[in-house]
This record gives sequence, structure tokens and C-alpha cells, in this order.
Amino acid sequence: MNFESIKKEFPVTNEIIFFDHARVAPLPERVRQVVMTFINEATQVGTIHYDTWMQEVELTRKKFAQLINANPEEVSFVKNTSEGISNVANGFDWKQGDNLVIPDIEFPANVYPWWNLKQKGVETRMVKSIKGRVLFDDLIKQVDDRTRILSISSVECNSGFRTDLNRLGAFCKEKGILFFVDAIQSLGILPIDVKKDHIDFLSADGHKWMLSVEGLGGFYISKNTMNRIRPTTIGWGNVINAEDFMNYDLTIKKDAKKFEEGTLNTMSIHAFGAALGLLLEEGIKNIEKRVMSLGDFIIAELNRRNIKIYSSTKYEERSGNISFTLKNDISSLYSFMLNNKVKITVRDGLIRFSPHFYNNEDEALKALTLIDEYLKKY
Repeated sequence: MNFESIKKEFPVTNEIIFFDHARVAPLPERVRQVVMTFINEATQVGTIHYDTWMQEVELTRKKFAQLINANPEEVSFVKNTSEGISNVANGFDWKQGDNLVIPDIEFPANVYPWWNLKQKGVETRMVKSIKGRVLFDDLIKQVDDRTRILSISSVECNSGFRTDLNRLGAFCKEKGILFFVDAIQSLGILPIDVKKDHIDFLSADGHKWMLSVEGLGGFYISKNTMNRIRPTTIGWGNVINAEDFMNYDLTIKKDAKKFEEGTLNTMSIHAFGAALGLLLEEGIKNIEKRVMSLGDFIIAELNRRNIKIYSSTKYEERSGNISFTLKNDISSLYSFMLNNKVKITVRDGLIRFSPHFYNNEDEALKALTLIDEYLKKY
């Protein structure tokens, strides 16, 4: 990696140490440029370049598909992770007495759409986590012959625990259970292969590790399960020959575009495409190696300070999120760090560092030195 050129992509490094990508990421320079180009064109010449805009939409679809090793026909755009999960929760043909399995430490996006199925007589089985870890054996103990879906985050938001997707996906395939992955905390830094890992559905907004804007993400549905999920929001866009406006035909599209019911968020898709382009150029495996190496450094420094690490330190269970606790009162820590130009998350009794590939050890050491100062002060 050429860190000089990478730093130019992230002007945020001139202002602040940003260790909060698990929340909402700063934008790369190329994303800003793409958005400004779009705005300038729309302002100066309106929709003259609309056909070109739509070509870029399809290029972005291909980039997202490439990121997860899917076919473009298996990808639709969603406004957030919740929408992708709700596509499946509300579009599946549930029977009273069916159940699904999720961990008890999921972000609410992967909880409430499933809980809402109680009105249909569907049980959501919550698997108890152990110190931020979700164990394979505990998950499969909750499965029976009425389990239809197992849904889990590729990386748990607070603990940073990385799920063994391949093992879990193979189990689901063997048992005939559909496998849903909330990938918002891993896409952009960790490789995901929906084919190899037997993933039936995946959803992720782009505003975290994928370094794009809020309100736009990708949803994957395997071609093998395409016909099992019906779209529950119907508009002009999810039918065949959608642009033959006055020739009414309610025949639903056969690919993932059937979940795109109307006009797309074109400008945000352009931003998403620019961000994905950067990630694919650098290479996800290279990004993973860099993020994990920086994580090694942070973990070593935390251990040297005898600070209790909440996240798993097993390499295969680690991600970009490193959470730890302090014996001191941490109610003022967020503002203290921000006043010293370091952005982190302090939530649920945990301090979370989530650096990306453009961050470095000097930044990590400065952030940890500020933790030292905080402990002396508070």
C-alpha cells in the first residue's frame, strides 16, 4: 500500500484521529468529488446526462457484487441494512409455529424485523452470547425442524466478534435453513464470499467500513432463493418493462431488482460506487491485513497498560472493532477524547476503537496516551 497516496484520499487525517468507522465513517476525497460532479451536472444541465448516470448505477451494482462474489442479478440497492433484513422477514412465506435463530447481542436492525413476526406466530429464538462471543454450538442448539432462518452479524457491533460464516453457512445448507448475514460491520475490511460461505441473504449499509454516505447500501439474495421471497413494497420499478409506463403489467421482475420499487437514490449510488472503487483497488485482503496489524498494535498497548479488553483477542475471532473497559468512570471520556481531536465510541460501558486501513500506529499511540491522561484526571 502507498500510504502517501492513501492519506490524500482522507483529508480527515489533517483534522482529527478518526477511530470510529464502526459508527459513521468520514468520506474519501474521491467520494466528495463524485458527489460534487453529480450536483454540478444536475444544477447546470439537469438530466441531460441521465443515461450516463444510470450506467454508473449498474457499474456500482457490479462493484458491490464483486465485493461479495455475487452475480449483479443477485444485488439490489437498499436505503439501509434494516430494509434488506425486512425484505426477507416480511417477504418469506412463514407458517404459524415456525422459528428463526439470532444472537442476543445483535444491533436492533437484526432484531426488530424478526420480533415483528410474532404477530404471524413466528418465534424468534435468542441465543445467549458469552462475553461478547457467539458460539457455534450454542447457535445450533436452538435449531429444530421448524427453524426457517438463522440470521447473524458477520461482526458483532460492540464486541467486534467475527463469526465463522463458512462453518455456520455449511451447517445451514446441510439442514435446509436459510442463512442471513448482516454484514455492515465487516464489508470494506474483511473478505466475504457469499458463494463459498453458503449465504442466502446479505444486507449492509455503506456508511461504515465501506466509506460511503448514509442511507444507501446493498442487499444480496441468492438466485437459488430468489423465488422464495416476495417484494412487499410494490411500485413502478419492480415490474418487468418498468419504463413502458402506460402499458400496465404487474409481472414482477425475476432478479434482485424486484426489490427496487421506484426511483433510486442515484447520487448516493454514485458515491457508493466511488467508495467501492477505492476498496477494490486497494484489495480487501490487503485492507484486512493492515487493519489486523494495527489491531495487534492496539491490543499489545492495551495489555501493556493492564487495560481489560472485552473483544476476543483470538485472531480468527477478531475484526476492526476493539472494545475495552476501564475501572474509572467513563462518562466524560467521549467528550475528553473529542476535545483532543480523537473520535471513538463510548457506549454500553465499553470503549470502542475502530480504525481503518489509512490509520496508523502513531495515531493509535496518541489515542492511547490520551486514555492514560484521562485515567490520571478522572
